[in-house]
Amino acid sequence: MSDPFAWLEDVDSDEALAWVRERNGERAAELAAGAGFAALQERILGILDSRDKIPSVSKIGEHYYNFWRDEDHERGLWRRTSPESYASEDPDWEVVLDLDELGRVEGENWVWHGASVLRGAGEYRLALVSLSRGGSDADVTREFDLVAKDWVEGGFHRPESKGGMGWIDADTAFVYTDTGPGSMTASGYPRLARRWTRGTDLAAAPIVYEGTPEDMYVAALHDSTPGFERDLVVRTIDFYSSEAFLLAGGRLTKIDVPDSAEIDLHREWLTVELREEWAPGGEAGAPVHAAGSLLAIPLEDFLAGARDFRVIFAPTPATALVGAAWTRSHLVVNVLEDVKTRLHVWTPTGGAFVRGEFPGVPDVGTVGVRPVDEKFSDDVWVVTTDFLTPTTLQLATVGGAPSPLKSQPRFFDASDLVTTQRFTRSADGTRVPYFLIHRREMPLDGSTPTLLYGYGGFEISLTPSYSGVLGAAWLERGGAYALANIRGGGEYGPTWHQGALRENRHRAYEDFAAVARDLVASGLTSREHLGIQGGSNGGLLTGNMLTGYPELFGAVVIQVPLLDLKRYSHLLAGASWIAEYGDPDTDDWEFMESFSPYHQIDPERAYPPVLLTTSTRDDRVHPAHARKFAAALAAAGQDVTYFENVEGGHGGAATNAQAAHMAALAYEFLATRLGPV
Repeated sequence: MSDPFAWLEDVDSDEALAWVRERNGERAAELAAGAGFAALQERILGILDSRDKIPSVSKIGEHYYNFWRDEDHERGLWRRTSPESYASEDPDWEVVLDLDELGRVEGENWVWHGASVLRGAGEYRLALVSLSRGGSDADVTREFDLVAKDWVEGGFHRPESKGGMGWIDADTAFVYTDTGPGSMTASGYPRLARRWTRGTDLAAAPIVYEGTPEDMYVAALHDSTPGFERDLVVRTIDFYSSEAFLLAGGRLTKIDVPDSAEIDLHREWLTVELREEWAPGGEAGAPVHAAGSLLAIPLEDFLAGARDFRVIFAPTPATALVGAAWTRSHLVVNVLEDVKTRLHVWTPTGGAFVRGEFPGVPDVGTVGVRPVDEKFSDDVWVVTTDFLTPTTLQLATVGGAPSPLKSQPRFFDASDLVTTQRFTRSADGTRVPYFLIHRREMPLDGSTPTLLYGYGGFEISLTPSYSGVLGAAWLERGGAYALANIRGGGEYGPTWHQGALRENRHRAYEDFAAVARDLVASGLTSREHLGIQGGSNGGLLTGNMLTGYPELFGAVVIQVPLLDLKRYSHLLAGASWIAEYGDPDTDDWEFMESFSPYHQIDPERAYPPVLLTTSTRDDRVHPAHARKFAAALAAAGQDVTYFENVEGGHGGAATNAQAAHMAALAYEFLATRLGPV
C-alpha cells in the first residue's frame, strides 16, 4: 500500500526529527504560551511532586523499600526505612540509590525500572537493579550491594535489551535477553532463557529453554519459598496463550492446562484462572468450568494425574475475577460486581478451601490487596480509593479489619461533586456501564464541558480511583468526567474482553459511542462540549471515534497511540498484539482496515479538533503511529495539535515535570475547545 508518510517511521532520522520540532513549535507551543497554562502546569507538577503522597513500599528483610520522585529528585531515590518509622507521620528514610546523582556521574538519563532482591540470604544484601535510558522498555540490569550501597564490582550486568533476569542463588541467575542474532522473537522480546553463573560469559550461559521466533516472550524464574523451592519456565505464545514448565535436573515438565489459562504456584497449591470453558478430566460427566473461573488443586496431585479441582470462583453475568493474592496461609480473591469491588478470603484447610469474608473494607469504590510478604506473613496492604475520596493505605492481617496507615491529601475541592454509575445500551443491545462525576447542581441544558475516557482492550478493567490531577485540572474548574467500561476490557471477565476481539473490535467503539450519546441525551452536555481521551490501545479507541463518529465530539485527545493497523505488526512490539487485533499480512486485513484510523481518514469529511501526543523514546508503540496520523490529518486540512516528548517511553514522560507538561497540554486543549471551565 502506498504510504506518503512512511518516512516518519525512521525514528531518529534528521528529516523526521525536523518534522517533530516543527510540529512541536506550532499549536502545542501556542497552547503552552497561553495565559493560564503556566499556572495549570505548576499546579499539576505540585501534585505530582507532593511530599504528602503515599509512598508505596515493598518489604525486603527488615526494611520497607520505596522509590520516590519529587521536585528535588527529578529522576528519583531508591530508599528504605523501618516498619515502625514508616508508620509515623514523618518516616526517617535512608537513601540507597540516587538516580539523579547516578545520571550526572554517568552522563545518562536513567529511569527506574525496578529491582529484584536476593531474599532469604541473611542480610538481603544483593539486588538486581534495572534502569532504562529515557524510559524505553529496553533496559539494563546491574548488580547492587544494599549494605555498601554501591554497585558490585565485576557483578552481574545485563546489557541493554528488552528482557530481564532474576536470582536463583547468590551466584546464579536466570536471564532472558538479547544475546545476539536469533535470540529475540519477532515481537522484539526474548526467545531464549539461560542459566547464568557469576563470572562467566552471558552469551555462553547454558540455555534452559528455547522458544520459536513466532512466540511473544520466553522467561524463567525461581521460587525461593522455603520447602517449596522450584524453577519455572514460561513460554508466552501470544498475549492470551502460554505454556508453563517445571524445570528440574534439566528436565521440563509441562503444567498441562489450557494454553489460554493463567497459572500460579503457591507452596503446595496450583491455581488456574480460565479464559475459556474447560472440562479438566475430559471424560463424560466431568465438571465443566466456565471461562473466568478460578480453580485450585495440590500441585503434586495434579502432576500425578488428579483433576479434582476446588472451585474458588465461578463468574455470574454481573461478576468477574480481577485478582487473587496469596498470603502465607490464605488466598484473598478480588471480584468486581457491576464494576464494584468485593473481597473474599479462602483458606486451605485439610485439602479443602473454606470461604470467609474480609471485614472492614468499603462497599463502594475500588479496593486493592497486596501481600506484605507472601512467603512468611498473612499481613496485606489494603488500598482503598474512589473518584472523590483520597486514596488510603491500610495494613491488615487476613481475618481482621484493616488499620489506617497513610492517606493521600485532598488535592482538589470535591465538596460540590457527586459520583453516579449509569448504564446504557450499545448498538447490539448490550448493557454498558459507565461512571460519571459532576457538580451536584448541574444545569441540564447541554452546557457542561465533559470529558469521556475509555480503553477497551487487553482485558484491562477501568475502576474508580482518585486523581488529584484530574480533579484540579478539570473537575474543580467545572468540567464533568465519565469513565466508560466498554467491551474489550475485563470488567465482566474474559467474555467481556473477547466480545471486542479481532473482527468484533467494532463492538468496543459502538459501546463508547453509546455512552457518548447517553451523556448528550441526559442533558448534561452536547456534542460541542463533549471531549474524549485515551492512550495506547485507548488511543486506537479515540482514533476510531475521531474517524468513525466525528459528529459526536467537540475535541479528541489521542496519546501514545496505535493508529496504523497495516504496519503495526512490523513496528517494535506490534507483533505481540496480533491475538488482540489480527494479522494485517493475512486475510484479517479485510476486517482490520475498518478499524485502522490511519486508513479511515476521509479528506472530504470534517473532524473535530484533535491533540496527538507521543514520545520519541516509546519503544513499545512506535511514535510513527502518531506522527503519520497527524501528518495525514494536517494534509487533509484538519485542526491538529501535535506534541512529541523527546523521552519517556510508552508512559510518555520520564520525569514529573514532563508528565505535568503533557497533562497540562491535554487539559488546556480540552478547555479551549469545549468551552469555559
